[in-house]
Amino acid sequence: MSNGRGRLHEQMILAACRPYHDQGRANIIKVPEPFRVLTKNRTKGIATVRFTAHAQPDFIGCLPGGKMIAFEAKHTDTDRLQFKVITPTQAQALQDFHKMGAFSAVCAGIGDQYFMIPWVAFAGMKTIFGKQYIRAEDVQKYRVKFDGVIWFLDYMANPYEDGPF
Repeated sequence: MSNGRGRLHEQMILAACRPYHDQGRANIIKVPEPFRVLTKNRTKGIATVRFTAHAQPDFIGCLPGGKMIAFEAKHTDTDRLQFKVITPTQAQALQDFHKMGAFSAVCAGIGDQYFMIPWVAFAGMKTIFGKQYIRAEDVQKYRVKFDGVIWFLDYMANPYEDGPF
């Protein structure tokens, strides 16, 4: 169930990537999981695979002016999103992208609300919110538009004075 919900969350993000590209607002791709095929059964359409490295952030791309964007997609049907859903490898990659000047973030779904939370806010949740999880009410300023598509570049309010975009 959780795996399927995560795939749906990613599909709702991908649904925004094409219009953003067509509007000249972003060129973003889904980063494939690193794996190697061990065996194939073409008649049954089944393959056995082995993951070859730890997963990187789910999406990377470029915004106008050459600014890079990198983000992880996470969803929970509960009322809280735990910090530990981000793997150490993903956290390090998002931190590294942030240090290099990219906009790095977590595109989070908490219940039926969606957010584009900057990495510094997500990574600093223990200091900012006093706990190792966030609830929707904690991150309302990062809420993005949703109509079946997660419009991750379109905030409901403007949480940035100069924008990241």
